[in-house]
Amino acid sequence: MENSNKFIDAKIVKRVCYQHCFFTLCFLIVCHVSILAQRRPNIIVIISDDHTMQAIGAYGSTYEISPNIDKLAKEGVVLNRAFVTNSICAPSRAVLLTGKYSHINGHKDNLTKFDGSQDQYQKYLQKAGYQTAWIGKWHLESAPQGFDYWKIMPGQGAYYNTEFINMDSSRTKTDGYCTNIITDLATEWLDQVDKTKPFSLVVGHKATHRIWAPDTSDLGAMDHIKFQLPVNFYDSYKGRIAAQDQDMSIEKTMQMGYDLKMYDDTARLDGQYERMNKAQRERFFRYYNSIRDDLKKQDLSGKALTEWKYQRYMRDYLSTAISLDRNIGRLMSYLEKNNLLENTLIVYTSDQGFYLGEHGWFDKRFMYEQSMRTPMIIRYPSLVKKGTTIDELVMNLDLAPTFLDLAGLTVPTQMQGKSILPLLKEEVKGGQWRKGVYYHYYEHPGEHNVYRHFGIRTSRYKLIRFYGAKNFWELYDLEKDPLEMVNLYGNKKYRKQTAALKNELKGLIQQYDDKEAAALADK
Repeated sequence: MENSNKFIDAKIVKRVCYQHCFFTLCFLIVCHVSILAQRRPNIIVIISDDHTMQAIGAYGSTYEISPNIDKLAKEGVVLNRAFVTNSICAPSRAVLLTGKYSHINGHKDNLTKFDGSQDQYQKYLQKAGYQTAWIGKWHLESAPQGFDYWKIMPGQGAYYNTEFINMDSSRTKTDGYCTNIITDLATEWLDQVDKTKPFSLVVGHKATHRIWAPDTSDLGAMDHIKFQLPVNFYDSYKGRIAAQDQDMSIEKTMQMGYDLKMYDDTARLDGQYERMNKAQRERFFRYYNSIRDDLKKQDLSGKALTEWKYQRYMRDYLSTAISLDRNIGRLMSYLEKNNLLENTLIVYTSDQGFYLGEHGWFDKRFMYEQSMRTPMIIRYPSLVKKGTTIDELVMNLDLAPTFLDLAGLTVPTQMQGKSILPLLKEEVKGGQWRKGVYYHYYEHPGEHNVYRHFGIRTSRYKLIRFYGAKNFWELYDLEKDPLEMVNLYGNKKYRKQTAALKNELKGLIQQYDDKEAAALADK
């Protein structure tokens, strides 16, 4: 009987050992999966609105108002030739999400409602276990899809005391300045993420969009500077039909009241200012009314008034940019404090560039450099060398496939961009990357009266085909004419180069399946 009990006890011990080993193995597998999840990089995209390279120190600006963005650049890589595919707010965001051109994702202009049912990079990340969120300016009209959490401003949103749309479609009005609020909401979301899983967050800022209303703490921050006029501020637009017909000049288009806050009656407030509380309003109008009173005393007209408008515009725009930079610094400090910097890919970009008086303009839309080029800075210390610069041609189209590639996912064939990881890893040598970028703008007739156009931009040349109301071509040699003042199309000396560029353009049109452009490329 005693031997029998020993035999039974041995069987029990053996079974318990097997169970222990099984549970230990399961525990190790769970831990391993958790570690792998933690190692997969987090992804943060900070996207501003109309924040142009000319206002950023990392791109050569001397205004000294972007220390935090400049620090981000020193800790990462500056993409010196980053371009958008369609220089206008909502379509640019649609390209970011889908990795597809406007004619493919269906969002060609600011008037269209974005089709959120289509594939977007965050949907793939979400399926792969990423926690996904978009906070701030959205501007795509339809409700976000593929995000575990979102909180967005309706339309353009407001600088002061803006509303936010919640996931249940309710609206919440939040007191304060929007750039500060958006950063607060972003860090609040980060506070509650599951630290064992990777996350993907888009922080969408309203700044520095028109009407350039600074935080009250930044009013007057740039008043000590007299800005030098761009050398082509008084551009005559000779030989450039679209430039002659635009409606985006500081002289004629910029409004004294709406844009520059020079109201004769402080009670005459549009929707932006009506949202202010008493303290905000008093501080705001105390500042602007003193400027208005001084302007009346000067009694300016002609060029003197135009140049006064330029100075006022620059001071408002850059003062608005100060808060943007400060809040990027706040977010970076949060990530550092919470040990999230090392394993997080951080992208800073804008939805496009913007004119700061070049050609006498504000706004964007054109395929010219200040509009088509956009800031793009990437920080990811395990992959990107500090303080480096990449001069290859990249596009906002490339970000979606880059994020999927970084997460170890297969990039869908329908995405038209290219992962830039080979560039970041320095696996691509000069001349092996992209030889030209393709651009297509659609919104005409529309605000600012910029004709529809498409074209190609190479490392040296730019060929543009305007169509619709008027049909013509433009050609620029960017090496000899970086300001894009001389249209060389039809110049006999550039006949061979024009033919070569047209062939390259046709190749890109075919590559990106732009049927509308294909029908016009030979005309």
